[in-house]
Amino acid sequence: MAPYKVNEVDKIEILTLQDNYIEITAGDNSEIIARASALKEGSVRQSILAEHGYCAVVKTTTGDRVRTLLFDFGFSEDGAAYNAKAIGVDMTQVEAAALSHGHSDHTGGIAALGAMIGKKDIPIAIHPGAFKSPRYIKLGEELKIYFPKLTRENLSDAGFKVVEAKTPYSLLDGDILFLGEIPRLTDFEKGWALVHCEENGVEKWDPIEDDTSIVMNLKGKGLVILSGCAHSGIINTVGYAVETTGIKNVHAVMGGFHLSGPAFEPIIGRTTEELKKFHPTYVVPVHCTGRKAIMYMEKEMPQQFLLNMSGTKLTFS
Repeated sequence: MAPYKVNEVDKIEILTLQDNYIEITAGDNSEIIARASALKEGSVRQSILAEHGYCAVVKTTTGDRVRTLLFDFGFSEDGAAYNAKAIGVDMTQVEAAALSHGHSDHTGGIAALGAMIGKKDIPIAIHPGAFKSPRYIKLGEELKIYFPKLTRENLSDAGFKVVEAKTPYSLLDGDILFLGEIPRLTDFEKGWALVHCEENGVEKWDPIEDDTSIVMNLKGKGLVILSGCAHSGIINTVGYAVETTGIKNVHAVMGGFHLSGPAFEPIIGRTTEELKKFHPTYVVPVHCTGRKAIMYMEKEMPQQFLLNMSGTKLTFS
């Protein structure tokens, strides 16, 4: 496969508008980490909402040129939008968007965030599998927990112009690469056994083939990879990013790694060992990675580990 070109950029900022965790007293700001402040009008009167979801504003800077993308929309209708207002984010700067996959913890805030952006025909890259319906978690023949339906109309009504992409797709004139469908190559990242869907009225296991990530290229340092849930497997994802771009250096791997709960905890160790082989400068597990996996990765990769939370801006430069 001929490599897809991803522009070298001088700086990458990932501002998390929603994550599962918040600790407003962390006090660990650095040249990389900027936490949301509890201050509002001079008083301690502001917190930030944490929910089981993910949403981020991603900025790339080259010289004096800044480009802005919205990645995912969080869980509730207003959670990510609330945080954007609390932090003072100018959402009108958003020029494009990308959706990691069609589950509701990444699609809930479409309408509210679209209204804050306030534009029409903002391109949003999405794998067409994101629109499958019905999709559900099957706990038994009589117990199915359904995901809310995502439609093209939902996105259009919110001001987005859907770009369906199964293969890698360039955004912001080449500053960001949407990976499209990620090949499942590892022998241990087998997906989520409980999720199902219906196709022509027939129930089948849902491989969540729409699961994807975005990739950027930090000048002189390598790839910055951001996943939503990594249902494809975070090792498959990083490997595909390297193969797709032809860039072997990995600066940061960030995102939900979906290692939470009894079904996935057995592969925490293997995932961490395989992640080490890419020699990332930073590892930033978020959202559905799970407490046990996050603690394990911090212990095993203490120099690379960064703790993320709602309202945090990470700057790689």
